[in-house]
Amino acid sequence: MSDTTSKSEELFRLYEELSDASADLEPEDLAEQKSLDAIFAASQWQLMWRKFKRNKVAIAGGIVVLLFYLGALLAGFIAPYTLESRFVKYIHMPPQRVRFFNNGKLQPHVCSVDLTIDENLRKHYTPDCTERFPLQFFAHGEPYKLLGLIDTDVHLFQVPDGIVSLLGTDRQGRDMFSRILYGSQISLTIGLLGVLMSLLFGSVLGVISGYYGGWIDDLMQRLIELVRSFPAIPLWMALSAAVPPHWPPLRTYFAVTLILSLIGWTWLARQLRGKVLSLRHEDFVLAAKMTGATDAWIIFRHLIPATFSHIIVVSTLAMPSMILSETALSFLGLGLRPPITSWGVLLKEVQNIQSIALYPWVFTPALAIAILILAFNFLGDGLRDAADPYTV
Repeated sequence: MSDTTSKSEELFRLYEELSDASADLEPEDLAEQKSLDAIFAASQWQLMWRKFKRNKVAIAGGIVVLLFYLGALLAGFIAPYTLESRFVKYIHMPPQRVRFFNNGKLQPHVCSVDLTIDENLRKHYTPDCTERFPLQFFAHGEPYKLLGLIDTDVHLFQVPDGIVSLLGTDRQGRDMFSRILYGSQISLTIGLLGVLMSLLFGSVLGVISGYYGGWIDDLMQRLIELVRSFPAIPLWMALSAAVPPHWPPLRTYFAVTLILSLIGWTWLARQLRGKVLSLRHEDFVLAAKMTGATDAWIIFRHLIPATFSHIIVVSTLAMPSMILSETALSFLGLGLRPPITSWGVLLKEVQNIQSIALYPWVFTPALAIAILILAFNFLGDGLRDAADPYTV
């Protein structure tokens, strides 16, 4: 009894000393102490967010990715024209410059365009600012379905008496800015759906492989090695050849998504298998086994949530490859085909080198792809650093 009392008194004395020491701290030291206390008391997600928000490049990448997906979601509203809009008078017209001031007053507008044809039958467009067309915001134009559900004809900006083409027009006089926005709906959703389906295959199979080990792990790893041993493009060609050309566009869309996910799950499964190998002997797994939890319960209620931050990081880094895969398939004529419009279909339409040399603005879908891939890589690197448990 006396030993217990003496230990309690010793602990109480130490507590008082720590309290007195904290009271004597300077304001700067006290703020640092509170910051350390907040770190030690924070959850895993709070620690990830604390590290992630210090990475300005990753935040910028996340904002760019968010803007791309927001543009794809509201493509019909942001685009001034629909996919069917054609301006025969303005074939291969270069990008127009939007002017914001008119006679010293703030009035966004575009100038009219004069067309001349030289002796080589090449078209030249010159702006003529003697006639100006003011931009009208939230103006009525061609009808479309907002979010695929609501019938409306309100566009973000319009030029009712002329044409406004921020990125120029293509060989049929179609606005490239509108087509890139509509194409992003297909390319970005294929990447998103492909990654989600890869998560379904890769996370479950990878966790099972790492948890059970033995012949199950050997079988899974040999299957992964078999899939990864095939060169990517020949494997795409073989699988895409199984898609009948007479299928409707929607069925072809889901077939291409399934093909990409069947190929892309292996990397995630291998990553998670290594993560689970280090977790399956942890105390929380052993405690769950001792309480009589089944293997399915341990996998879906403990191991997958424990690797969830790792799954998010791997998925973010896998998104660019999914988007590039769809672009490559469509560019080679093995994926989506018109009338579906995706970034790969847009690039296939301008694969003529002479057209790119004469009209470089028709190659702007490649610029959109490059910006998005770079933003995804910045975001993925930031998430990977934030999920690292050995940094604060």
